[in-house]
Amino acid sequence: MPSQFTTYRLLRNAHAMTLAAALVPRRASCVLRVQERMFEVEAGTQMLARCHWQARPQECPTLVLVHGLEGSSESRYMLTAAERAFAAGYNVLRVNQRTCGGTERLTDTLYNSGLSGDYRFILEELIERDRLPAIFFAGYSMGGNLVFKMAGDLGALAPAQLLGICGVCPTLDLASCVDTLNAPTNALYRWHFVRALKARMRRKARLFPGRYRLEGMQRLRSVREFDDVITARHCGYRDAVDYYERASAVRVAQTISVPALILTAQDDPFVPVASFRAPAIAGNPHIELVATEWGGHCGFISRENGNERYWAEARMIEFCNRHVAAAGFGGAMMQGRPKAETPSPARR
Repeated sequence: MPSQFTTYRLLRNAHAMTLAAALVPRRASCVLRVQERMFEVEAGTQMLARCHWQARPQECPTLVLVHGLEGSSESRYMLTAAERAFAAGYNVLRVNQRTCGGTERLTDTLYNSGLSGDYRFILEELIERDRLPAIFFAGYSMGGNLVFKMAGDLGALAPAQLLGICGVCPTLDLASCVDTLNAPTNALYRWHFVRALKARMRRKARLFPGRYRLEGMQRLRSVREFDDVITARHCGYRDAVDYYERASAVRVAQTISVPALILTAQDDPFVPVASFRAPAIAGNPHIELVATEWGGHCGFISRENGNERYWAEARMIEFCNRHVAAAGFGGAMMQGRPKAETPSPARR
């Protein structure tokens, strides 16, 4: 049973917690050496992962981290999770979604919440080329939807090497999350996301002249409007309604057959806790839901010190450790201390 979350006393307000998690620098206890790796998930489309490899990668479990909307591999929560996981003996990959983290040039496509196939490709490559025996995926917010949708799409055909998945405040029901984001109290978040999405589209249009139509974009004031006019038009959906229906992981959550953990907060400003009561989620015995009273959106800054300060990351590693042990996987990880890094396993 996960440790109870005791919020930092000044951050019981959901907005204060959410903003603090996004904006306040986090002190690193060590500096991890990074190796960049490209995954060509489809012809002409590459995704950049920043990797931290243990000395003997094939003897260690692996954690693949996926960021949220307009985040990147450098988002604060991604760095904290990577540090905690590496210290626990995991190989760690911080994956940039398509076009994110300064990678717009690596594909002429856009990223969206339905591209779960990208992560299935990464999973398969790590199994087939790297021969990694024990793999977990964890996603924040939009990244959580992608990870859960990948597992749902795989269903009973999930490879044995996929030991589990985790979502921190995952947007599994996109329509309900976007509608909640439109609440007056969420004006700041709405402005931030729309502004960032528009800026990305302008960069993409400059990189790929003639590929994107931006007319009418300046009039867009919400994520739903952006998805209706831009995302749907360029990503093969009829409109925002069609996009949210087809891309939401809740649609396939009932088929998830690997251990899955959802960490969410009842006071999350724009991921309603009611979305996790859907029968496809609540009725799936493989899915464990932990909904704390406080925590904001991907915040969970605890009043505890040390590894417990960032509670969600601590619970994520605890979950992975539990299922590593259940699978009977030993290796260097079980010794519970950092190992020196070497280059990535050879690729065929």
